[in-house]
Amino acid sequence: MIGRLNHVAIAVQDLAAAVAVYRDTLGAEVTEPLPQPEHGVTVVFITLPNTKIELLEPMGDNSPIAKFLEKNPNGGIHHVCYEVDDILAARDRLKAQGARVLGDGEPKTGAHGKPVLFLHPKDFCGTLTELEQA
Repeated sequence: MIGRLNHVAIAVQDLAAAVAVYRDTLGAEVTEPLPQPEHGVTVVFITLPNTKIELLEPMGDNSPIAKFLEKNPNGGIHHVCYEVDDILAARDRLKAQGARVLGDGEPKTGAHGKPVLFLHPKDFCGTLTELEQA
């Protein structure tokens, strides 16, 4: 059901400082910051030959990323994102197997402009999992 790894998301306190590490220290290609107010974050993507790294900075104290950073002040891996061919079919199959879809269960538009869903980490080996329509 899952396809390729789309990205690994890393929560950071300071997006500009994190971008400098990836761009200046590691020599990575980094996108411009993209505010995602519906998700409460600003993101950048680091392009790698086989996938992407997404850096997430909270937009205010009510951001889910702010809560994550309260528990993990140095930042860290927040979630992994896998592509699926049909996000609604994947959602329905997972729910039928007892997996919990976060939020209202309806896909929202993600940073790539495609539908996304998040799955409860307790159902996936302690890892918050995002599914993105391929």
